[in-house]
Amino acid sequence: MPVYRVDPPACRLSVEAEGMTLLYHRPSGITHVLLPPAPEILTALADGPADPATLAARLAVSHAIGDGDGEDAAAVIAARLGELAAVGLVAVAPGIGGRVAG
Repeated sequence: MPVYRVDPPACRLSVEAEGMTLLYHRPSGITHVLLPPAPEILTALADGPADPATLAARLAVSHAIGDGDGEDAAAVIAARLGELAAVGLVAVAPGIGGRVAG
């Protein structure tokens, strides 16, 4: 399972508005409109690189995760990570076998 990383928080400016997060990504110069759980995932990744299962555990402490129909939280987070990676807000962390070298 891949491990993802995010740019430091200083690379992002965000404003909450009516259930959405408007996020300006300084490195790309692009403003994104995010819905939960995307902003929460970015915040959880700021604690360090992680795979979807680790992020699910981090987020489960303070957030309801999943769609309420029994969908696996890690699968939901993996799908959101794919979307965030596609727009350049997260990236796969370098490492061996999908794990962070350290």
